Amino acid sequence: MSISAEEILAEIGPVQEILDEHDGVVTVLDTTDGNIMLSLDGGCTGCSSTPMTAMQIYYSLKKLEHINDVIFVNGELPEYMRTFINQKMAKEAESADQPDSESSQPRGEII
Repeated sequence: MSISAEEILAEIGPVQEILDEHDGVVTVLDTTDGNIMLSLDGGCTGCSSTPMTAMQIYYSLKKLEHINDVIFVNGELPEYMRTFINQKMAKEAESADQPDSESSQPRGEII
């Protein structure tokens, strides 16, 4: 299944709202085979918050099952942040697959 640039921009809507306030622009360059190629432009250029913005976008898009990879062409997402998000998502998937026996138990102290 392919995804359009419009769908990508809709998925990152909450991040885009913040970027709009700072003249930041997400440019979707390619969506071939579920590999999303993006560039953060405008107010994002040279901004110290750009890696965090890229991290939020990466996390949002990687949650979609038909997305293979999200590539930032200007290097806005450092490799260590990509690794951190991938590990976080793997833990989330692992915990979703395992039944939580503690959640069925009452919490707190009986007095």
